[in-house]
Amino acid sequence: MKRCSWCGDDELYIKYHDREWGVPVYDDRKHFEFMVLESAQAGLSWLTILKKREGYREAYANFDPKVVAGFSDEKIEELLKHKGIIKNGKKIKASVNNAQRFIEIQEEFGNFSNYLWKFVDYQPLINSWNNESEIPAQSDLSVAVSKDLKKRGFTFLGPIIVYSHLQATGVVNDHIRACFRYRQIISLERNRNDKVPAYAD
Repeated sequence: MKRCSWCGDDELYIKYHDREWGVPVYDDRKHFEFMVLESAQAGLSWLTILKKREGYREAYANFDPKVVAGFSDEKIEELLKHKGIIKNGKKIKASVNNAQRFIEIQEEFGNFSNYLWKFVDYQPLINSWNNESEIPAQSDLSVAVSKDLKKRGFTFLGPIIVYSHLQATGVVNDHIRACFRYRQIISLERNRNDKVPAYAD
């Protein structure tokens, strides 16, 4: 079974690749989860963050943006001592700020999903890469989204991190063409109203 090579042979990474990466996301809490994790990743490997995912889930109230938006300075100090997350003050403060801005977008657009998917006219961008060396670190789309997010007050969400978010949440399909998930995800989106599994058994 051919996979994108970046997931290597780590079981956790393979599971993430096979079940989550690139599946279109329309749930706001899932979008917020990826936003927190991806901004925490800056300067680190994604596998490092995946291994701390449950720690983040515990520390961030199961990624409820309304709860995180209300984190006090005392709570931030508490998180700086939390063994299950990256203890970086700037990233933690950014996540609280971003939760507040996230809620503002929800209030303006009805939900964050509407805001983000509007950039691609509510249709995933399906790329056609033959090998991973072709996949960019950022794109015109991620630059535009990042620029708008920054204008709205978000931090730690530059074009590269935003592109990672677009890939993870299926706004763009960046599985290589030979990967078994490439066509599965295309079919999943085309049959979104049917009961098609979001992962491979």
